[in-house]
Amino acid sequence: MQLPAQAAKEDPQVPQTLDAAAVRTWCSLALDALGRDREEIDAINVYPVADGDTGTNLYLTVESAARAVEAVFDAHATGTSVPDLPDTVRAMAHGALIGARGNSGTILAQLLRGMAEVLGEERADRGDGADGAVRGGGDHLARALHRAAELAREAVAHPVEGTILTVASAAADAAARTRPTADGATGDGAVYGDGAAVHAAYAGARVALAATPGQLAVLGRAGVVDAGGRGLLAVLAALVEAVTGDAPSPVAPGARPHELPAVVESCDADDSPAGPAFEVIYLLETDEPGIARLRRRLDALGDSLVVVGGDGLWNVHVHVDDAGAAVEAGVEAGRPYRIRITHFGAVAGHQRERAQRAVVAVVPGEGLAGLCAEAGATTVLARPGEPPASGELVDAIRRAHAHEVVLLPNDAELRHTAAAAAEQARAEGIRVALIPTRAAVQGIAALAVHEPGRRFDEDVVAMTSAAGATRYAELAVAERQSWTMAGICQAGDLLGLIDGDVAVIGTELAATAETVLDRMLSAGGELVTLVVGQDVPDTLAERLERYVRDGHLAVDTVVYRGGHQSAPLLIGVE
Repeated sequence: MQLPAQAAKEDPQVPQTLDAAAVRTWCSLALDALGRDREEIDAINVYPVADGDTGTNLYLTVESAARAVEAVFDAHATGTSVPDLPDTVRAMAHGALIGARGNSGTILAQLLRGMAEVLGEERADRGDGADGAVRGGGDHLARALHRAAELAREAVAHPVEGTILTVASAAADAAARTRPTADGATGDGAVYGDGAAVHAAYAGARVALAATPGQLAVLGRAGVVDAGGRGLLAVLAALVEAVTGDAPSPVAPGARPHELPAVVESCDADDSPAGPAFEVIYLLETDEPGIARLRRRLDALGDSLVVVGGDGLWNVHVHVDDAGAAVEAGVEAGRPYRIRITHFGAVAGHQRERAQRAVVAVVPGEGLAGLCAEAGATTVLARPGEPPASGELVDAIRRAHAHEVVLLPNDAELRHTAAAAAEQARAEGIRVALIPTRAAVQGIAALAVHEPGRRFDEDVVAMTSAAGATRYAELAVAERQSWTMAGICQAGDLLGLIDGDVAVIGTELAATAETVLDRMLSAGGELVTLVVGQDVPDTLAERLERYVRDGHLAVDTVVYRGGHQSAPLLIGVE
């Protein structure tokens, strides 16, 4: 993303201010910096999980923040007004919240939220300019950095020193020391303004980052600084340049990628346990009591728990062995969406190597997300009426962290979106095979025969064959009167769609499902897969199992709970 660059350097004797335009420039410069440093930051990522994606996650988080800020400026493009500082920083924080990736990205989103709280409120008695900048020195920026560090620590269930939290606190403390004393002088003798505050914050963060290997044993053994803290330093350097026009000198690389394979071979079990198998992230709409309950439950399920946000919208991040339980906790607390479940894959010596092969699957409900994740797939949740964009699929392919990826869109309407995502990933050097699965049950069938150990082409052929041999159906509720291949339906009727076409019109779920099963099994079959929705009683699945067993002795039935999904029942016949 190309955003406007900062104007010429300002006079260092003039107090420099953080206004809306500077925030816009900050986002642009931070995105550029993380783009340049992404691979280096990924390479030194050994804590809390050595999965080599901290730089990428921070980049994606800032990219979302930058897009939100651009949207605010675009809204003013046709008029004479410009966005003010509060609107801009709130947009930045909201964009980061909804786009946060990984442990460090989630914490960065909370840091930006803390800054937005202060910068968005301290205007009334400070003599704002037309651009929304706060006139009156760097005190408000120092307070914003302090609030950011404070909120970030509150968001982490078990804060650890030697991480991005330590670097953020050091930046805030250093900025606070630029505040004027009783006689008006600052602690370091600098001109008091936003420029002085950001320079001090950056310097404090740089010193703190260099000290992280001595604070966290796994970093010391690896000989690297904290990856999240290194990313935050890049963001603070961008803030310095946006406010003052001065670009801080580059930071020496923390480690080179070729140095890392032997990084943590000597880690002992007490200091760096292998940890849970899955990373679970989702946005959650709920209230404060719901979040309190969720924190307690997720803290008992896993580690690396970070919950950020507020005002009814939260971003939840946790590492667990039971991905389904983590998602269920979100369902009980409120309404989770944009659910992302990543299998960490094989970890040798706690340094995650890029896997040879992975599967990325789009799923229609939380239950299937957990099921597919347990089978080793990286999942993308498709909410009813909100199919994932190609960017989300590309992000999932990157998160799979493999040389070869099999992509299962599991929806006929996603074929073009999936094809675009596959092309983009191929341009990045990833070998991607797109299997045109048209329903979730076809994806389940493909995943069941997936064997990472065989040749890529052979695996793709086997998975494609399994998907193609699976007929699919779903039961849906008609929204209006319309003509179908099975006749005229009325609003509220149950529609039995087989291979995408309406084949049965009914009024009662079980009876309609039985008719659909009869139609599908008339052509033969060995296995029936039933995926039942959240509100469907267990008695329906039991009745359909008996129906298949009584009428088709040689046919087996398997039942999965799909959670919240657009159709109450999905059916597959192999």
